Amino acid sequence: MIQSDVIIFGILAGILGVLFLLRERGGVWSRVFTFVPIILLAYLIPSLLVSFGFMDVSDSNLWPIAKDYFLTAALILLTLSIDIKGIIGLGPKALIMFFTATIGIVIGGPIALWIVAQFAPEILGTGGADAPWRGFATLAGSWIGGGANQTAMLEVYGYDIEQYGAMVAVDIVVANIWMAFLLYGAGMHERVDRWLGADSSSVSRLRDTMAAFTEKVARVPSANDMIMLAGFTFAAVGFCHWSAGWMSYWFTGMLGPEAVLADRFFWVVVMATTIGLACSFTPARQLEGVGASKIGTVFIFLLVAVIGTKMDIFQLGDAPLFMAVGLIWMTFHSALLLTVAKIVKAPFFFVAVGSKANVGGAASAPVVAGAFHPALAPVGVLLAVLGYALGTYGAILCAEMMRAVSGG
Repeated sequence: MIQSDVIIFGILAGILGVLFLLRERGGVWSRVFTFVPIILLAYLIPSLLVSFGFMDVSDSNLWPIAKDYFLTAALILLTLSIDIKGIIGLGPKALIMFFTATIGIVIGGPIALWIVAQFAPEILGTGGADAPWRGFATLAGSWIGGGANQTAMLEVYGYDIEQYGAMVAVDIVVANIWMAFLLYGAGMHERVDRWLGADSSSVSRLRDTMAAFTEKVARVPSANDMIMLAGFTFAAVGFCHWSAGWMSYWFTGMLGPEAVLADRFFWVVVMATTIGLACSFTPARQLEGVGASKIGTVFIFLLVAVIGTKMDIFQLGDAPLFMAVGLIWMTFHSALLLTVAKIVKAPFFFVAVGSKANVGGAASAPVVAGAFHPALAPVGVLLAVLGYALGTYGAILCAEMMRAVSGG
């Protein structure tokens, strides 16, 4: 069993290299990657290596590195060439699907808890700090906003910390199973759009506009260009973390450590997005010409591979009743999304990104958006920030409904 982060990272990078080499060769591999998107394989292969014991990431520091360096850099680089007018031009369906995703989580929690309670009443608990509904409140926080909102719900509802690990397992496994389905759907989104009766022309126009800008400013980069790009990117990453520390400290003093605005990572995401958006109105946007979004995509794929190591499929058996609630909950969420998308004829892109902006937040919403086209990743970033803003409020509403179902 491999435990060294250096070796594990080398394996992950090697997996990505082999996958892209095979895709480049074409032939039968073109058909394979048409059926199974490359980004899905980049996620699933590491998860299988962990699940079957080839790699042990229980003490790994790869995720903090991926989150603090790769994700922050990717957010900046992918929003650098963003077309704000184009995103506004996507129309109201993007927001409709985002809020539908939020409602699906808020309502789905108490419905899933009630369904499981019909054949396993013990899921309702007997009250006190170990009441399952309190733990599911943390799940609602994570699935509407992100880790900051999850921690806030843990503090607000005082769930037994010794039981919390099971909820984290449900969070990781169920959310990542759903992500796998979304990545698969992204690879065949034209077919899904036809089933939905959706007009995806606005998404295509935005994709083409952003891709055309990239082509227009493209040039063969020199070493000087690459060093300037690296200098800009990681100076901005450093500034994001520095300013996030101050903002977190300031809001902790004002609102207390449990507040979402007191979370440092929340401000890292907000600052990275803000810097990228601000620079898209300046000559710094020309850095797209030397490969800003391409390098951002490299960081995204490395991030996907690391995320894959966080999922152990055998965790499904550790807390079967909790897992049953989580699976039913996510099924309701996805069914509601697809139903509303069918009614309003929303493209599958809005379904996938609206869902992951809630369930995955800034760590995976741009990944799913980028699976449709790298130029679309910024849309996921912007919606994920909105998810952070709604996370605490939606999670409290969901928690109170689950409290009512539990009779506590």
